Amino acid sequence: MASSKPPEPAVSSPRPQPAASAWLKGLEAANPADLGPLQLAWLGDAVWELHQRLRHCRQPGRPASLHRAVVAAVEASAQAQALLRLEPLLEEQERDLVRRGRNSASSAGRRSDPATYGQATGFETMLGWLFLQNPRRLAELLDHLEKTDPPPRRLSPHEPVT
Repeated sequence: MASSKPPEPAVSSPRPQPAASAWLKGLEAANPADLGPLQLAWLGDAVWELHQRLRHCRQPGRPASLHRAVVAAVEASAQAQALLRLEPLLEEQERDLVRRGRNSASSAGRRSDPATYGQATGFETMLGWLFLQNPRRLAELLDHLEKTDPPPRRLSPHEPVT
């Protein structure tokens, strides 16, 4: 005869928050060999923006404020700064990807000088390649940026992005 004892209530414990780069660790490697530096940069730009959106969506705020914060984090100067923080950790192949992307950058964006724009394009090229080829390494580098960057700054609803 089955026991008529009611099931015990589940004890809920707070779950740790995964790193913003946790979604990358499950990706399978693909072959990016048929893509040029600018295609990799285009992909890397999307990877960086998604990473920043995941970082910022953990904060309370209105969509417009969160959007402005993400825009500030993905502009060329912010990407160039992120690359500077990663430079001591980069392997030779990653440095080569940055160089190829930097040298492929045709012109500066609206808000940056050519050198900054080139560094940002190199950063994006490396991110795009790592996204396809080595997502675990990408997650490692993004985690390093998380540790060395202050938490995202909340913008007020009327604060312009500089």
